[in-house]
Order: sequence, then C-alpha cells, then structure tokens
Amino acid sequence: MLRKLITTVAILSVFAAFTILGALALFTDTASVPSNTFSTGTVDIATAPTSALVTFSSMAPGDTTTQSLVASNAGTLALRYAISGSATNADAKGLKDQLVLTIKTIDVTTPGTPCDNFDGTQLYTGDVDSTAGKLVGDNTTGAQAGDRALSASASETLCFRVELPTGTGNAFQNATTTATFTFDAEQTANN
Repeated sequence: MLRKLITTVAILSVFAAFTILGALALFTDTASVPSNTFSTGTVDIATAPTSALVTFSSMAPGDTTTQSLVASNAGTLALRYAISGSATNADAKGLKDQLVLTIKTIDVTTPGTPCDNFDGTQLYTGDVDSTAGKLVGDNTTGAQAGDRALSASASETLCFRVELPTGTGNAFQNATTTATFTFDAEQTANN
C-alpha cells in the first residue's frame, strides 16, 4: 500500500513536471510604442504699441486723443484677458481724476482705419485708473464678465480715447499724470 502511494505520487509528479514544461513551451511576442511625447502650451499676450499708448502734451479743456492698440495672443493656447489701469500724478493737482478714458472695440464704420470714427462697442468709460483698477474684465482667475477672449495666434484692435473735459478748471493748468495699462491673460482651456 505504501509502495502504491509512493508510485502514484511519483507518477503524478512526473505528469505535473511535463504539464508545467509543456505550458512553458509556447510562442511569445512583445510590441512597444516608443516616443510618446508631451509638451505644454503657452499663454503669451502681447500689445502693440508696448509703451506710450496715449499721450498728449499741452492739453486744454475739451481736447481728446485717440489711439489704437493691438492685443495679440502670441501663445499656443486660447486665452482671455483683462485690462487694469493705474495712474500717478506728478504733482498735487490731481489731473488723473479729471481725465476720462474710454475704451472701445475697433470701428464698425471703418475697421480698415481703426479708431477713426470711434464707433465700436464701448468696453469702458471712466477714470484712467478706476477705483478698483479694473478697466475691462477682471483679472481674477476664471471667466469674469467683460473678459476678452483670443484664440491662439489671434489679435484684436482696441481704441483708447482720453479726454480732458471742457469743465476742467484753472487749478489743473500745468499738471501731469502718468498712466499704466496692464493686460493680464490666462488660459481658457480647463479654466
């Protein structure tokens, strides 16, 4: 009986060895997919001109100056942008609070001659450095009312007009102020 048990275990062991060896004898192949490359896009807003957009020397009450600005998406991702403004007076006269800034989109009547008729859609009118600093849109992250959108490699022309109102009094003679307009951009994808 013990001999039969040992013989049975031996036969089963040999059978198991052949089964395992037989299971390992098969054809195999492997394929790989190389060169999976990932890169990120860019958010890059540019303006033209890059400096001194609207300037006027020897302004008198009732004078206006209008200039065009091209905001361009020089990046590879669609973006939205907001414009904020700040101004400082070079003296104690407070000229920045007298000037009225109006920003509009490109002319409807003569788009080939930007800002000639100044009849585009109005985006902002008020001080050159509004109380909150926000002129067009809002630079808070995420979509905000008034934000301007640009596709990758796209651009748009905006018209900036600065006016010294006719009611400006003698106290503002020989006054100077300097304004800075800041364009803040962020991606629109997944945001």
